[in-house]
Amino acid sequence: MAKIASRCSKLLLVACLLSAGSVLCAEVAVSVVDDAGTTIRLARPARRIVSLAPHLTETLFAAGAGERVVGTVEYSNYPPAAAKIARVGGYSQVDLERVAALQPDLVIAWQSGNAAAHLDRLRALGLPIYISQPDRIEDVAREIERLGVLAGSSAVADRAAASFRERLAGLQKRYGSRPPVRSFYQIWKQPLMTVGGKQIISDVIRLCGGDNVFGKLETMAPTVTVEAVIAANPEAIIASGMGESRPEWLDDWRRWTSITAVARDNLFFVPPDLIQRHTPRLLDGAEGLCRHLETARARRPQ
Repeated sequence: MAKIASRCSKLLLVACLLSAGSVLCAEVAVSVVDDAGTTIRLARPARRIVSLAPHLTETLFAAGAGERVVGTVEYSNYPPAAAKIARVGGYSQVDLERVAALQPDLVIAWQSGNAAAHLDRLRALGLPIYISQPDRIEDVAREIERLGVLAGSSAVADRAAASFRERLAGLQKRYGSRPPVRSFYQIWKQPLMTVGGKQIISDVIRLCGGDNVFGKLETMAPTVTVEAVIAANPEAIIASGMGESRPEWLDDWRRWTSITAVARDNLFFVPPDLIQRHTPRLLDGAEGLCRHLETARARRPQ
């Protein structure tokens, strides 16, 4: 029933946008079901949105709702227009007073990044909160569509979602049947962190025909040991780090020559903004990772 209600809301909004009466458009109610299974209902599309994670800000822009974002968190740096938006702290430490002062009619939150206690306090203020947790690549397209409904920008959002799905299908066709490559994805050095099977980066690895050596772990970002990586013997090691430059610690693996990835020089870098954010640019990161795994396949002994 919730899906039907969401679809009806979208159809009403589209009909409204096609009509000549802008006053009528402002009064059309909208609703969607978020990733926590909660139905978010608004009497009219949101006009003052606060985003509590950088990737959510980016996705709101992709959904055509960038001009409606009045507050966001640190590191919200894409697109460039996001840099001009007022800050309300960081995603892990939200300044609740700043959020309230902006008088938002909608807050977009990240389930695994924002503190539940912070969100509960915002709810106590009567603020509607949409919870986001896209764990699979295709979830990004659905999120673009849902944010478009909530912001009244479905015309833009639906085109962006369709483009995303088309591009994803092309990558699936190209790499989906490639020989598997045992892969270790490294988020950070100290502590040594990777991604579990439920994390969206693990889904990117699968898209590229890779096999996450720690894919059976349930934790989103588990801590592992060097010994566990050596025992797993990945054929490729992919790292992200903090910025646009390859992290120096990626080459620390060269001392462990028994690892196949080291022996074949399969130590690869993908910029974190392209693969660690649940946004349309995730497919840019996926293309880079897929190319790296193709390189690893080409380096196999003949």
